[in-house]
Parts: sequence; structure tokens; C-alpha cells
Amino acid sequence: MMTTKPIIHRTICTSICIAVFCGTVTAFSAEWINLFNGHSLDGWVQRGGKANYRIENGEIVGSTVPNTPNSFLCTAKDYANFILEVEYRVDSRMNSGIQIRSHSLNAYNNGRVHGYQVEIDPSDRAWSAGIYDEARRGWLFDLKDRPEAQKAFKQNEWNKYRVEAIGDRIKTWINDVPAANLQDALTPSGFIALQVHGVGDKTEVMEVRWRNVRLQDLGQAKPLDLLDGNALGGWEKANGQPVTGGWRVENGVLNRTGRGGDIFTKLEYGDFEFNIEWKISHGGNSGIKYRVTKYGNSLLGPEYQVLDDDVHPDGKLREGRRTSGALYDLLACSTKTHPKPIGEWNQTKIVARGKRLEHWLNGELVLACDTGSKEFIDAVAASKFAKQDKFGQNPWGKIMLQDHGDEVSFRKMTILPLPPSDE
Repeated sequence: MMTTKPIIHRTICTSICIAVFCGTVTAFSAEWINLFNGHSLDGWVQRGGKANYRIENGEIVGSTVPNTPNSFLCTAKDYANFILEVEYRVDSRMNSGIQIRSHSLNAYNNGRVHGYQVEIDPSDRAWSAGIYDEARRGWLFDLKDRPEAQKAFKQNEWNKYRVEAIGDRIKTWINDVPAANLQDALTPSGFIALQVHGVGDKTEVMEVRWRNVRLQDLGQAKPLDLLDGNALGGWEKANGQPVTGGWRVENGVLNRTGRGGDIFTKLEYGDFEFNIEWKISHGGNSGIKYRVTKYGNSLLGPEYQVLDDDVHPDGKLREGRRTSGALYDLLACSTKTHPKPIGEWNQTKIVARGKRLEHWLNGELVLACDTGSKEFIDAVAASKFAKQDKFGQNPWGKIMLQDHGDEVSFRKMTILPLPPSDE
């Protein structure tokens, strides 16, 4: 019988590790935590399939069971930023993996475990320590261009992984050889899990073993700087090319200086809190789109309106309510909050948690909606997005700053990825 009691056993070893957050170097001091105490599965819970997990010789042993889906032995506790080390030995005929920053949510495929997986791949492909996105997007970082890492795997022997998950960067090592180096911000935290992959109707039992499972907990997720000082390295054009014109960063301010087209974050975000300041010129118009995804030939997502309400033709007052902060062509603001005068900085906060969207303007909540509600669905049906299948329902996507042909400036852009909401 497995329990979820989160008993954690600590070693007496203390170490210092260096991590990068928001472009700055931060020192962490963390003890190594033994996630497995060698004699019980306290602090772990099984999800998914019905593979057998047992303890033998101070090792966790996972055994295959026919006609059962992927099985996962999961930590009861979630971890955000950490260094993980683990040793494993795997049957050469089976597939396995180690989940990190993963979740099991009722709202997502009826609780199917999903998230980043550090692959265990004893096949000839040899992608062990590559990063796969289980039950979501598939391969994020394979090892076809990492021949030294491919050669580092030891067939039918004990192998050692090191995983560093810090901010939006995940790095892996296999037997001290660097393997994956992924930048991705979709999931900032979650449980760690040991996978036994489904084997279909094969009746021959295969096993994977884990030992010396230990972790340094480096704390919770931090806000990420999307402007990164005076650079636009985290942004790209719609075609994936670098931003080369029309936008310029000076003294921490991003200015639209000419026709350069809309710009998009390189990374996708799911649940998040996004903060940004903006100011526009007389008659100006722009917007902030988020969870942007492809609909046909267009890149679309919900849009926080940014414009001069008084003179712009899109700035129609609805029952005395201003348009800045509204959900473009869908829902008006719920308050009569006015943006600051032209040339002054306005503060915007966008919060996306599951199906709930919130728009804030200068510290006041001006719009809140549920993308699964009748109100939202009816608004889409009556909008220019009516022909886009399930518009606004995508659970993740990029953030876009709109080039509408007018002068606009942005600064203080930060995003805090949030754990997925079980809605």
C-alpha cells in the first residue's frame, strides 16, 4: 500500500549552486534531500497505469504489466527550481523516463500525467537524457545532434542523471556528459515521477530500477524579464525570424519606431501573471495578445486593448466604459476606469489561470471572464473570430505586442509562470 505522506529525509551535506534568474546571478544554499529513503515509498503516490512498484535492496523497482497505460510513481510534493540526481538501470527492451514539473489534473485528459520527461531510451536511437513533453507537445529536445551524450548511455548498467531546472531553463547530464539544454516556460513547477512505460499486450515482465534519488530544492518560480535589459533576444517575428527593424530598445524602454510588424515571444506560456507598462501617442492603437496560437494561416489569441479611447475609431464607449483593457471585439471593461493621459505610463496586469482571464489597468480589475462560459462563447460567435475553431480556448501560446502603425512604448515587462489550474 503506497501512502502520500510527504516524509523527507535530509543529508547533512550542504552545497552552493549558482543559478540565473532574470539575467542576474543568484547564489543558493540548499541541502541535498533524499526523495527515497531506501526502505519505504512514503512521500510517493502512483498515478496512471497499474505497473508494479516495489523496494528491493534499497532500490525502487518498476515492473511492467500487460495492457495497462504508462504508470508513474510521483512525489507527493511539487518542486519548482531544483537540482535532481538519480541513478537507474533499465531493461534494454523497454522505455522509461523521469518526469519533472509534471501534473495530474482532472481538467486535463481526466487526470493523465503530463509534463517534462527526461527520457530513458535504451534503443538504438539513444536519446537518453533528452527532454520529451509527456502527453502534450512531444519532443522538445532530442539528442540527434548530441553524439557524445548518445554514447554516454551504458546498456544494462547503472546510469546517472543530473537535472537542473532553474527558471525557464532545463539542463540534463548523463554520466557527467552534457545532454539537453532547453529553454521553455510552460510549466514552472510540479511533481517528480518515475515512469514505467506501457508495453501493450506483452506478457514478459521487464524492469527498471532507481536508486540514490536526491534533490536540492532551490525555491519557487521567479518573475522572468521579457525585455532582458536592452535586448530583444527573447522576441521574434511571426515567421520566427529575429526582430530586425521597426522596434528599438533604449534605456529599458521598447519603442515602436517604424513598420516592423507584430512581435512574439519565442517561448509559449500557459498559466501566468504578466505585468507591463505602456504609453501611446495621440490617436495611438496597439494591443497585447496572449496564448497566441495558429488558426488557419493566422496567429491569434485574446487581446488586451491598448489605445487612445477618446479619438480612435476602435475606442467606442460602451455604457460609459473605456476600451483600454477590454478584450478586443469580445467583452467590454466592467468598470469606467480611464487610462492615464496621453504620454503617461499605464500599468497593465494580465492573469491567465486555466479558463479564467483577468485584465487589470492601473491597479484596478477592469475585466474578468471564463473562456468556457456562455458569455464568452456567445461573444466569440458574434465577433470577427466566429469562424476560428474554439477561439481563446488554447491553454498555452506566445505573447504578442501589436504593431498597428502607431507610436507606442512598453517597459517593465515581466512574466511569472504559474502552476496549471485544475479547472
